[in-house]
Amino acid sequence: MFTPSRDQARQFFIDTWAKRASGQPLTQMETLAINLIARHPEYHALLEQGERALTREFPPELGETNPFLHLSLHLAIEEQLAIDQPPGIRAAFEAQRTRLGDEHAALHRVLDCLGETIWRAQRERQPPDGAAYVACIRKDLDA
Repeated sequence: MFTPSRDQARQFFIDTWAKRASGQPLTQMETLAINLIARHPEYHALLEQGERALTREFPPELGETNPFLHLSLHLAIEEQLAIDQPPGIRAAFEAQRTRLGDEHAALHRVLDCLGETIWRAQRERQPPDGAAYVACIRKDLDA
């Protein structure tokens, strides 16, 4: 499994955005990333900063979302949905998409749950709980 460093992950998004701008051919993963970036126009200017964007910090106490983390979580979710892993995530996502009437809003619901799942796993020093993750996504569906 590929485990990029922080700078490698950031460079991937910066390079992919530059390739799109220059009309270069994109890999399948880059095409997926471009589609995600396109949904986040607030990140476009940052991605055009190149080296400066690589070193920028996004401290949570300032209330600023880390765009690289955000896009990376989106990529992870796309893979999870494609293979329905953890089991039930695809159905939970589809149910949220139907409830919310907006795919991107439903993806952000999943993203929030993924962030919470990762945080809990780190805090408890345990593997991520896939069932709790899917339950988080399903929350509010039966209300």
